[in-house]
Amino acid sequence: MVKLYDSGVYLVNGTELYTDPAEMSAKTGKSADKAQAAAGTMAYSILKAHNTVEDMDNLRMRFDSLTSHDITYVGIIQTARASGMKEFPMPYVLTNCHNSLCAVGGTINEDDHMFALSAAHKYGGIYVPTNMAVIHSYNREMMSGCGRMILGSDSHTRYGALGTLSVGEGGGELAKQLVGRTYDVARPGVIAIYLTGAPRPGVGPQDVALSIIGKVYANGYVKNKVMEFVGPGVHSLPIEYRNGIDVMTTETTCWSSIWVTDEKTEEYFAVHGRPEAYRKLAPADIAYYDGCVYVDLSTVECTIALPMHPSYTYTIAELKANAKDILHECEQKANQQITGATLDLVSKVHDGGIWVDQGLVAGCSGGTFDNVCAVADILRGHSCGNGTFKMSVYPGSMPAYIQLMKNGALTDIASAGAIIRECFCGPCFGAGDTPANGEFSIRHTTRNFPNREGSKPGEGQMSGVALMDARSIAATAINGGRLTAATEIDVDYTTPKYFFDKSVYDKRVYNGFGHAEPEHELKMGPNIKDWPEQPALSEDLLVKIVSYITDPVTTTDELIPSGETSSYRSNPLRLAEFALSRKDPAYVGRAKAVHAVEVGREQGKALPDEISAVYAALEKAVEVDPANTVIGSTIYANKPGDGSAREQAASCQRVLGASANLAKEYATKRYRSNCINWGMAPLLVKDETAFALGDWVFIPGIRKAILSGIDEFDAYVVKAGGTVSKIPVSTGNLTPDERQIIADGCLINYYRNH
Repeated sequence: MVKLYDSGVYLVNGTELYTDPAEMSAKTGKSADKAQAAAGTMAYSILKAHNTVEDMDNLRMRFDSLTSHDITYVGIIQTARASGMKEFPMPYVLTNCHNSLCAVGGTINEDDHMFALSAAHKYGGIYVPTNMAVIHSYNREMMSGCGRMILGSDSHTRYGALGTLSVGEGGGELAKQLVGRTYDVARPGVIAIYLTGAPRPGVGPQDVALSIIGKVYANGYVKNKVMEFVGPGVHSLPIEYRNGIDVMTTETTCWSSIWVTDEKTEEYFAVHGRPEAYRKLAPADIAYYDGCVYVDLSTVECTIALPMHPSYTYTIAELKANAKDILHECEQKANQQITGATLDLVSKVHDGGIWVDQGLVAGCSGGTFDNVCAVADILRGHSCGNGTFKMSVYPGSMPAYIQLMKNGALTDIASAGAIIRECFCGPCFGAGDTPANGEFSIRHTTRNFPNREGSKPGEGQMSGVALMDARSIAATAINGGRLTAATEIDVDYTTPKYFFDKSVYDKRVYNGFGHAEPEHELKMGPNIKDWPEQPALSEDLLVKIVSYITDPVTTTDELIPSGETSSYRSNPLRLAEFALSRKDPAYVGRAKAVHAVEVGREQGKALPDEISAVYAALEKAVEVDPANTVIGSTIYANKPGDGSAREQAASCQRVLGASANLAKEYATKRYRSNCINWGMAPLLVKDETAFALGDWVFIPGIRKAILSGIDEFDAYVVKAGGTVSKIPVSTGNLTPDERQIIADGCLINYYRNH
């Protein structure tokens, strides 16, 4: 049972929940006002310790360490270099777990890795070589600590189960930390995730996580808030089980997470040779939360998230009982999101079951030591069969990999016919074990968004991905691909003890923190390019809507696809060619056409007839100054930016000439921050029917409004026939620094100017 409270709650002594303070006082003899009790959360105390100002409502924070992988670190370091950085002021972990595969016919992926190693020498960073560990496994093992805060340029930067409040953000926010600035945010609300009971054998962390995600995603219950895990059920969970739940909190759209710590947390740090990283974390005797998610772990069932979102959840039993109807509904929803190919799931129902073609256990969520051991227990002595079903397992780090070799788990898995892969995040973003066209894959990974499995609908290639726990994936494997919940089989789970040996890290990881070598030369491969110059915001702004997206939510992967585009992440202009390529293939051409007009204007060329006609129409309604108005492009989407923290979702639009985004709301803080840091005004509109694809939007006085703190102002929509209508637009709340960044044109300009 997962239950949401419709009001705030008081937690007393870490175990008792009350919605009525009078009842709390009568039953416990304790009382506190709401503001006082709100300061009793673990999140509040950690945020306060990292806040650089007295104001706890508007935080300006410095983190303990940073982390990035090889899709994001080049752009971040290039931004920080251009902004005046001389050395890394805090530990900065650079992992190589995304662009780990060679680029066929080229050197560009490995060139990025050599860039990172040279940057670690020059600026004093920590370099984790290719396939040594996935980003979050390494940070759990080596960088987490109770009461610490870590900022990462990957959305799944979550180490809350280890007492570490961690945040996944776009690269601009890391660049700010690298040049000595702060992370500025209004203090987030805190939601209690109250756990009670204990999971049944066969029910894994992914089942618990998906059950929570299914309840809270659509209604935004925890959006941009901290999920604080409390209650007696926490103590029933092993640490790796907690880690598996915790990393999936990203898919709720929460801002961060934190858990109470106990003797199991203490043991984790002792095993990892860092006993000093442990301290007891718990709420105060009375803590107030803005809401509560009540989870009875004993009632959680084996669960599946169908394509194409982690919140599209059913218990496996529910799905099997009504397979054709549920899968038909899933097909319809998916096929409304994609173009160029059709998802077919109903055909997977035959011979008395639901049949899948592939199973994967991988990465920061699936590749934990405990999960892989459970897979080995299920597969031991069995076979995955010699039909179409295939299975791969990706351990999360080399220390875990080595221990899994020593205890025989990998032997049992390989002997059953499954493939043991390297430490690699590929299956999470479409760069590893891509299924064949028409196949259905079940995965213990973090996401199943459109195209995250590597298919290309625009070229007729389509496969489907569902998320499941490693245990049920293994149960399905021993049945040759027939969908099976782990609770349907009898297994003796051995739960072997973990012995961490960091000697492989000592031999291969370069740790230069505190030992910067300023004279060390950066290795700049031919694909590594500097950011192109961006214009400052003009007093008035004219933008053309070059993409109009009406889907309920638009993911980062739809704004800039993952997978094969990853190799170009160090080349802003080349990467931009892929922007919206799977959602709106005509976007790049339209954006370039508008950008060419602005380039011509800057060179003093006459405006094209279309623009002259737009200004002529506007002159009847408002004063215009064409010579001093930047002409840009924009996209409209109902709710853009769900999912990945990759700043390229915004920067690709910017280098193609975008000046703003239009939306009803922004799916995540991190995408909105990415727009701001790249100089694009994150505009909010109430009525999307007031404009359409190809319309022009003129915003007079936008620079003055933004700089003076005015959040709502007028815009004028010009239709193709010349009709003009006035609509209100707003920016939402912006900090003073964010206002200046937008006015300056991007974060790099901001640091150059100030």
